Amino acid sequence: MNALGEIISIMSTDDKSAFIKHLNNKNKRKDTLNTDLFKLLETDDINTKKKLYGTSKNTDAYHALRKRVYDSLISFMANRSFESNTDDEHEIMRLLMVSRVFFEHKLYKEAFKCLAKAESKALATEHFSLLNEIYQTQIQFAHFDPSFNLDKAIAGFSANNKKLRNEEQLNLAYAVMRRELGEIYHKGKITDLQQLITGTMKSFGISLREVLTFKSLYQMLFIANEYASINSNYSLIEPFLERSYRFIITRQELAQKHLYYHIYILYFMANIHFRNRRFTLCSQYLEIMAAEMQKQNKKYYSRFIARYYLLHLLNENYSGNGEATLAIMTKALAETKKADPTDRNDLIFFAVIYWLQHNNAREARRYMREFIHSDSWYEKRMGMDWAIKRSLVEIVMHTELEDTELALSRLKGFKRRYKKYLKEVNEERVLAYTALVEKYILDKAIAQNDTFKQQLDLLTQHAITESGDVFVLSFIGWLLATVHKKQVYPTILSLINNHFSPFHSA
Repeated sequence: MNALGEIISIMSTDDKSAFIKHLNNKNKRKDTLNTDLFKLLETDDINTKKKLYGTSKNTDAYHALRKRVYDSLISFMANRSFESNTDDEHEIMRLLMVSRVFFEHKLYKEAFKCLAKAESKALATEHFSLLNEIYQTQIQFAHFDPSFNLDKAIAGFSANNKKLRNEEQLNLAYAVMRRELGEIYHKGKITDLQQLITGTMKSFGISLREVLTFKSLYQMLFIANEYASINSNYSLIEPFLERSYRFIITRQELAQKHLYYHIYILYFMANIHFRNRRFTLCSQYLEIMAAEMQKQNKKYYSRFIARYYLLHLLNENYSGNGEATLAIMTKALAETKKADPTDRNDLIFFAVIYWLQHNNAREARRYMREFIHSDSWYEKRMGMDWAIKRSLVEIVMHTELEDTELALSRLKGFKRRYKKYLKEVNEERVLAYTALVEKYILDKAIAQNDTFKQQLDLLTQHAITESGDVFVLSFIGWLLATVHKKQVYPTILSLINNHFSPFHSA
């Protein structure tokens, strides 16, 4: 979909009707084709150009028309957003603009009243950048009102300036780390993430203890979450999770004014609890998240619903509620058909994993076939870690389907593509795992070999003691169940609940 089509796709029915009316009001001639083009694009018609210009080759005219409609749409959306948005940020901006108009017309009393109201709202919402504008405007025009408390305004400006500086520094550090994370996830860049985080925070003079706002907490939780994900060890960020919880408890009155960040924070905290196998706590945060998604006329519902479903599914599945998970999965896949492709891929991938864990490799293959792109495409779009997991799951699936040749072919391709990368990021345990899988595929009888048993026991014990990560344990659980000739799902649940019985005892 092109840029114009993408913008139209996010417009509501009222927005579309208002834009057509806006175009008609602007049109000075009746033969203008802008409304016709918009209506055709709205229906995603592939014959748009032909329907507008017939068989004549008016390529230049068509692109010029698209450009005019695009420019008009951008201007319309900007104005409509500003006019119709009633949140505090837009209200503060309107008050600030009106105060400046009043100053220009020497209505000083009314101007200072607008600024006082704007200041009160900005303080309540911790909007430091707008507060900076408000204080500067107050100070700039203070000489017009002898009763205005200039000293108080200067003190407010100074205190706010420090907070604004901290927020700006965190934004810079966040941008640097997001760029590096993109390189790690999508290009396989080798980086010491712990050193990157501590070094970046130090270079920008930031302390993790200085959580200022919901936005800054969201940024810090994002980085912490990614750090734990790459290390497959969420216990590393436990102390920060506790501070995050205390922050939310003491700022409940501001939560609705920062709903977007509040929902994201709840998601991160639920995810961290899930990855640390505290499923009840994860469920509690998900319930709060679901309730928050309904607020403000479900303003952020479509933005978060796919992620909510994914975490809800994972939590239910690894809590041992297999049947409930299936019902939720069916609903989630039906409701998120138009979700962001990345989130949609995550849900489809979960469906593959679910059916493999519940002994239905054929159904898993049906969902796996939806991944039609190359490994390179998934590395760039979904991330290196996701692409590696997908390849491993595909090997498991072919093994379950008893397609030995294809399983071995995928294993060979996996080692060729990822062996060097996994060694560079100190993930030799993945290579140790694939080596055991390959041995088993080549010779099922090796399950009775003492050396093989010892190697699998050692790999399992390390996974439990080092991180206890549910995804790592899922892969190992499948291999344990396969060689033990047991059911996969109960074996994985047993591992997650630390009920591991070694093959081999000394």
